[in-house]
Amino acid sequence: MRNGLDRLYDVSSWAAALMMVGTLLMVVLGMLDRYVSLSFRGTDMYAGYCMAAAGFLALAHTLKKNEHIRVTLLLNAVAPKAKKALELWSLSAAVLLSGLFCFYSIKLAYQSWDFNDISTGNDATPLWIPQIGMAAGTLVLLIAFVDELVLEFLGQRVTSSSDEALHNE
Repeated sequence: MRNGLDRLYDVSSWAAALMMVGTLLMVVLGMLDRYVSLSFRGTDMYAGYCMAAAGFLALAHTLKKNEHIRVTLLLNAVAPKAKKALELWSLSAAVLLSGLFCFYSIKLAYQSWDFNDISTGNDATPLWIPQIGMAAGTLVLLIAFVDELVLEFLGQRVTSSSDEALHNE
Protein backbone atom coordinates (compact mmCIF):
# COMPACT_ATOMS: atom_id res chain seq x y z
CA MET A 1 0.00 0.00 0.00
CA ARG A 2 2.82 2.40 0.92
CA ASN A 3 4.54 1.88 -2.44
CA GLY A 4 1.30 2.53 -4.30
CA LEU A 5 0.65 5.76 -2.41
CA ASP A 6 4.20 6.97 -2.89
CA ARG A 7 3.93 6.16 -6.60
CA LEU A 8 0.67 8.15 -6.77
CA TYR A 9 2.36 11.19 -5.20
CA ASP A 10 5.31 10.85 -7.59
CA VAL A 11 3.05 10.52 -10.65
CA SER A 12 1.18 13.62 -9.53
CA SER A 13 4.44 15.55 -9.18
CA TRP A 14 5.61 14.42 -12.62
CA ALA A 15 2.28 15.52 -14.08
CA ALA A 16 2.82 18.90 -12.39
CA ALA A 17 6.26 19.11 -13.95
CA LEU A 18 4.79 18.33 -17.39
CA MET A 19 2.24 21.08 -16.86
CA MET A 20 5.08 23.49 -16.08
CA VAL A 21 6.72 22.49 -19.35
CA GLY A 22 3.34 23.05 -21.02
CA THR A 23 3.23 26.54 -19.50
CA LEU A 24 6.66 27.28 -20.91
CA LEU A 25 5.69 25.98 -24.35
CA MET A 26 2.52 28.06 -24.44
CA VAL A 27 4.40 31.21 -23.44
CA VAL A 28 7.06 30.59 -26.10
CA LEU A 29 4.38 29.87 -28.73
CA GLY A 30 2.60 33.07 -27.75
CA MET A 31 5.83 35.04 -28.16
CA LEU A 32 6.53 33.44 -31.53
CA ASP A 33 2.97 34.15 -32.62
CA ARG A 34 3.42 37.85 -31.92
CA TYR A 35 6.54 38.05 -34.08
CA VAL A 36 5.79 35.60 -36.89
CA SER A 37 1.96 35.56 -36.97
CA LEU A 38 1.47 31.80 -36.69
CA SER A 39 -2.21 32.24 -35.77
CA PHE A 40 -2.05 30.24 -32.53
CA ARG A 41 -5.18 31.08 -30.60
CA GLY A 42 -5.49 30.98 -26.84
CA THR A 43 -1.86 30.44 -25.86
CA ASP A 44 -2.27 32.81 -22.91
CA MET A 45 -5.31 30.87 -21.73
CA TYR A 46 -3.57 27.51 -22.15
CA ALA A 47 -0.54 28.79 -20.25
CA GLY A 48 -2.88 29.71 -17.39
CA TYR A 49 -4.59 26.33 -17.51
CA CYS A 50 -1.24 24.53 -17.38
CA MET A 51 -0.01 26.72 -14.53
CA ALA A 52 -3.15 26.08 -12.46
CA ALA A 53 -2.92 22.33 -13.08
CA ALA A 54 0.75 22.35 -12.10
CA GLY A 55 -0.01 24.08 -8.81
CA PHE A 56 -2.78 21.68 -7.84
CA LEU A 57 -1.00 18.52 -8.98
CA ALA A 58 2.09 19.41 -6.93
CA LEU A 59 0.23 19.89 -3.62
CA ALA A 60 0.28 16.27 -2.39
CA HIS A 61 3.92 15.65 -3.24
CA THR A 62 4.88 18.88 -1.50
CA LEU A 63 2.93 17.80 1.60
CA LYS A 64 4.53 14.36 1.69
CA LYS A 65 8.02 15.87 1.37
CA ASN A 66 7.32 18.15 4.37
CA GLU A 67 7.71 21.25 2.23
CA HIS A 68 4.37 22.91 3.08
CA ILE A 69 4.66 25.95 5.30
CA ARG A 70 3.90 25.00 8.90
CA VAL A 71 3.66 27.24 11.92
CA THR A 72 5.30 25.16 14.61
CA LEU A 73 5.64 27.77 17.36
CA LEU A 74 2.79 26.26 19.38
CA LEU A 75 3.73 22.67 18.58
CA ASN A 76 7.28 23.19 19.84
CA ALA A 77 6.04 24.77 23.08
CA VAL A 78 3.71 21.99 24.29
CA ALA A 79 4.28 18.58 25.81
CA PRO A 80 4.52 15.55 23.50
CA LYS A 81 1.03 14.33 24.41
CA ALA A 82 -0.52 17.72 23.63
CA LYS A 83 1.56 17.93 20.47
CA LYS A 84 0.09 14.64 19.23
CA ALA A 85 -3.43 15.86 20.02
CA LEU A 86 -2.80 19.12 18.15
CA GLU A 87 -1.36 17.21 15.17
CA LEU A 88 -4.39 14.89 15.10
CA TRP A 89 -6.77 17.85 15.33
CA SER A 90 -5.02 19.82 12.58
CA LEU A 91 -4.76 16.80 10.27
CA SER A 92 -8.45 16.03 10.85
CA ALA A 93 -9.32 19.61 9.93
CA ALA A 94 -7.07 19.34 6.87
CA VAL A 95 -8.82 16.11 5.80
CA LEU A 96 -12.21 17.80 6.18
CA LEU A 97 -11.20 20.94 4.28
CA SER A 98 -9.35 19.11 1.52
CA GLY A 99 -12.31 16.73 1.22
CA LEU A 100 -14.65 19.66 0.69
CA PHE A 101 -12.23 21.24 -1.76
CA CYS A 102 -11.97 17.93 -3.63
CA PHE A 103 -15.74 17.42 -3.70
CA TYR A 104 -16.45 20.88 -5.06
CA SER A 105 -13.59 20.73 -7.57
CA ILE A 106 -14.92 17.48 -8.99
CA LYS A 107 -18.46 18.88 -8.93
CA LEU A 108 -17.29 21.99 -10.80
CA ALA A 109 -15.58 19.92 -13.51
CA TYR A 110 -18.63 17.66 -13.81
CA GLN A 111 -21.03 20.60 -14.08
CA SER A 112 -18.83 22.25 -16.71
CA TRP A 113 -18.96 19.02 -18.70
CA ASP A 114 -22.69 18.58 -18.13
CA PHE A 115 -23.55 22.15 -19.18
CA ASN A 116 -21.02 22.19 -22.05
CA ASP A 117 -19.42 25.26 -20.51
CA ILE A 118 -16.66 26.77 -22.64
CA SER A 119 -14.10 29.47 -21.92
CA THR A 120 -14.95 33.02 -22.84
CA GLY A 121 -11.55 33.55 -24.47
CA ASN A 122 -10.83 33.16 -28.15
CA ASP A 123 -9.82 29.52 -27.61
CA ALA A 124 -13.39 28.32 -26.75
CA THR A 125 -12.01 25.37 -24.74
CA PRO A 126 -14.52 23.20 -22.85
CA LEU A 127 -13.80 24.22 -19.26
CA TRP A 128 -13.99 20.70 -17.83
CA ILE A 129 -10.69 19.87 -19.56
CA PRO A 130 -8.50 22.35 -17.63
CA GLN A 131 -10.58 21.76 -14.49
CA ILE A 132 -9.52 18.11 -14.46
CA GLY A 133 -6.07 19.18 -13.24
CA MET A 134 -7.59 20.94 -10.24
CA ALA A 135 -9.94 18.05 -9.47
CA ALA A 136 -7.17 15.45 -9.74
CA GLY A 137 -4.78 17.54 -7.66
CA THR A 138 -7.30 18.05 -4.86
CA LEU A 139 -8.17 14.34 -4.89
CA VAL A 140 -4.52 13.34 -4.50
CA LEU A 141 -4.13 16.00 -1.78
CA LEU A 142 -7.11 14.52 0.10
CA ILE A 143 -5.53 11.06 -0.15
CA ALA A 144 -2.23 12.48 1.15
CA PHE A 145 -3.91 14.15 4.14
CA VAL A 146 -5.78 10.95 5.00
CA ASP A 147 -2.46 9.11 4.71
CA GLU A 148 -0.81 11.61 7.07
CA LEU A 149 -3.70 11.36 9.56
CA VAL A 150 -3.52 7.56 9.64
CA LEU A 151 0.27 7.65 10.04
CA GLU A 152 -0.03 10.17 12.89
CA PHE A 153 -2.73 8.11 14.58
CA LEU A 154 -0.53 4.99 14.36
CA GLY A 155 2.53 6.90 15.57
CA GLN A 156 4.44 6.30 12.33
CA ARG A 157 4.37 9.83 10.90
CA VAL A 158 7.76 11.36 10.29
CA THR A 159 8.01 15.13 10.34
CA SER A 160 11.18 17.07 9.82
CA SER A 161 12.05 19.47 12.58
CA SER A 162 12.57 23.06 11.62
CA ASP A 163 16.09 24.41 11.74
CA GLU A 164 14.99 28.02 11.28
CA ALA A 165 16.52 29.03 14.58
CA LEU A 166 19.92 28.01 13.21
CA HIS A 167 19.68 30.51 10.36
CA ASN A 168 20.43 33.92 11.85
CA GLU A 169 21.16 36.74 9.48
